[in-house]
Amino acid sequence: MPVPQFSPSPRELDDIELIVSGALPGPLNAPGSPLTLSLPPAVASAAAENGSVEIVDPEGLPLARVTWPAGEVTGLSSPAYGPFRRLYLTPAQTRTTYAGRTVVPVTDALTTTEIAEIAELGPVLLLALVGHGTPALSPVALLRASLLAADALPDAAVVAVPLAAHDDPEADHALGVAVVAAYAGGDAVHALASPASDDYPDDIAAVIDADQPAAEDQGLVIFFTGLSGSGKSTLARALMDRILEQGARTVTSLDGDVVRRNLSAGLTFSKEDRETNIRRIGWVAAEISRHGGLAVCSPIAPFDSTRQDVRGFVADAGGAFFLVHVATPLEECERRDRKGLYAKARRGEIPEFTGISSPYEEPADADVRVDTTGRSIDEALEDVIAGLREAGYLDLERVPGQ
Repeated sequence: MPVPQFSPSPRELDDIELIVSGALPGPLNAPGSPLTLSLPPAVASAAAENGSVEIVDPEGLPLARVTWPAGEVTGLSSPAYGPFRRLYLTPAQTRTTYAGRTVVPVTDALTTTEIAEIAELGPVLLLALVGHGTPALSPVALLRASLLAADALPDAAVVAVPLAAHDDPEADHALGVAVVAAYAGGDAVHALASPASDDYPDDIAAVIDADQPAAEDQGLVIFFTGLSGSGKSTLARALMDRILEQGARTVTSLDGDVVRRNLSAGLTFSKEDRETNIRRIGWVAAEISRHGGLAVCSPIAPFDSTRQDVRGFVADAGGAFFLVHVATPLEECERRDRKGLYAKARRGEIPEFTGISSPYEEPADADVRVDTTGRSIDEALEDVIAGLREAGYLDLERVPGQ
């Protein structure tokens, strides 16, 4: 049986890269360790039968082999792509190339005061910790800011380290100490105190501004979820009309039959395929947000795990995710039933129909919750518009003449 392949999450890829580089010890999934690898059931079963799983990057390049379930990691190749990949050195390469320098761990853009402090240290190595979820800035922006700081110093170099965050401050601190020690070897380490002010040099401030735009300039995904017949698609279309009428932003709709024909052709209406359809919608919406665009989606999206996947896609792309729960009760949705879908579901003609034979998991993290029962679309839409205004994303005043 061939070794199964699996492309893990960005955090897991960062962990595996550090283990392969020698910056962190293995194995994965050791008791009490934050360094974990989660496999889907089918992949885990195949890996257990084979004794290992091959880890690949999103483009399919084999990076490592992990024994399963023991979790021992063996490197196969180094990651080949990504901005500033040339700066990602192993601890051994770093110690050979930059021996004798004072190592300064960096997790955010350096201020003018910090740069002046570092300048007194002599030759330095800025160790930019750019793993998934670690820096306040995106990895690319942190590296750009660190390179600009290095140019302002008498003698400085920059090395990138993919040290990910694991939502456990104590464990993450211990990992950070171990990784920095591995890169520094016997060289001195200088830890910066939290800056007292945001006195950034102009060129570094420009990097921060571009990476952290104001809410109204950020890429945005407005995601409507609710039962069939709840009014979510109608609300989504009305919101898009209002945005286009104002003329401040362009907007992309990812909804309904158009998506089914062009993005998800060939998928059935099984639970698995419906969730695949939503993840596809979410991924495309996230890419739109990556480039500062605005996408409006209105699938049923009944399961919290899938909605969280979409939220993660958008966060990873640097966009904002605004969740609208159209919470019209089942009884009202069934009363409307313009397409006769609920009636067919009650007769057993439509399997796994959300609200009848398949559950709808109400979101606990919605930014706006709106019930369209007994309300006009304009009245319900005002709840959504108010939420967007309060969050700072859109201020949709009516156009003149209305």
